[in-house]
Amino acid sequence: MKFSDYPISNLVKEQLNEMGFKKPTDIQFKAIKHILEGEDVMAVAQTGTGKTAAFAIPVIDKLEKRNRKGYKGVRCLVMVPTRELAKQISGVFNEIGRRTSVKTFGLYGGVEQEQQIRTLNNGLDVVVTTPGRMFDLISQGFLDISRLEFLVLDEADLMLDLGFMKDIEDVLKHIPSKRQTLFFTATISKKIKNLAYSVVKNAIRIQISPKNPVAKNIDHAVAFVDMDDKRFFLENILKEYEEKQFIVFARTKVRVERIVAAMERVQVKTEALHGGIEQKDRFAILDRFRSGENKVLITTDVAARGIDIPTMDYVINYDLPDDAENYVHRCGRTGRGNRRGQALSFCSDAEKVLLEAIEEYTGEEIEHYDITKDEYMDILNDSEEGGYNWKKLIDQTNKEDGTVDEW
Repeated sequence: MKFSDYPISNLVKEQLNEMGFKKPTDIQFKAIKHILEGEDVMAVAQTGTGKTAAFAIPVIDKLEKRNRKGYKGVRCLVMVPTRELAKQISGVFNEIGRRTSVKTFGLYGGVEQEQQIRTLNNGLDVVVTTPGRMFDLISQGFLDISRLEFLVLDEADLMLDLGFMKDIEDVLKHIPSKRQTLFFTATISKKIKNLAYSVVKNAIRIQISPKNPVAKNIDHAVAFVDMDDKRFFLENILKEYEEKQFIVFARTKVRVERIVAAMERVQVKTEALHGGIEQKDRFAILDRFRSGENKVLITTDVAARGIDIPTMDYVINYDLPDDAENYVHRCGRTGRGNRRGQALSFCSDAEKVLLEAIEEYTGEEIEHYDITKDEYMDILNDSEEGGYNWKKLIDQTNKEDGTVDEW
């Protein structure tokens, strides 16, 4: 089935065609029909499978066809756990609805309220929001959801992890019981099921979850690299594939900054993204990355969800995550939709226990990228060409600031 076969408006079809959307992904194929028919949906699907478009396409179509009947408040509320996700998902709504009259706005904290209030006063159809700023503006009387038609909970598992259960319960008190509710999550558990059944009614249940939760169109492997040598291997990859786009995950913001500094010393341009950076600066960094102005983003798990760049080439797990589930979300930054992607993890001896936990979680042994002793030494030796003696520079830096290097 193609998007052109769906009973959606020509305006949406034309825009999807311009965006290169020809055939739906599995989650889109299974969800769109039921949403168009007005049913509640509870969907479990891996990250990177096209969940956002699965609900954005039918919601935009239905809002475009329905008359507001004089109501000036919000008609669709999409609740998400992070500001990055709110910005990303509102962008998807705006892009898919570009030719329609449907107006979408991303509402989140970290920015001034005044402009947000002016935008709300101009009338909106869809608000994609995080709980904090949403409740601020509801309490001040600037956000009206009293006649809401659609409630969407996206990345519901992360919302629970971040302690937003009460916020979800509170929002139900402000909206009509007669509504269409769409519940999307990347993972399922007893707590997730309890939350879902408290908000949906007679929902259609959809589960796209093969044995291995890493999407089938992502090739992922692990290379065994000493902790102190990881930077040499990262430099080698980034220089060899300098035209490609990379997102590199590290364990902490301190390590992120050290990796960026190390790449700068060998003339590899990267940018850091982590929770210690101001929100407006984080958005600017992401915008540069999306546009291709910067091709390498070094980040913590703050970006494990919330970055949707269809053309992302590679994910590098510089450090393995402490939470095995985050491995899946990290890898899911590449191989978006129907595209293929690649993910490579560096694993030190100390991280082998984390690798075992990841393999237990995914249910499969991750492919090992075998490096011979000669190849390993060649990479270390190549990194010193051009007069860059990393170890000497890093040791000197640590002596000056009194820190102990923990690569």
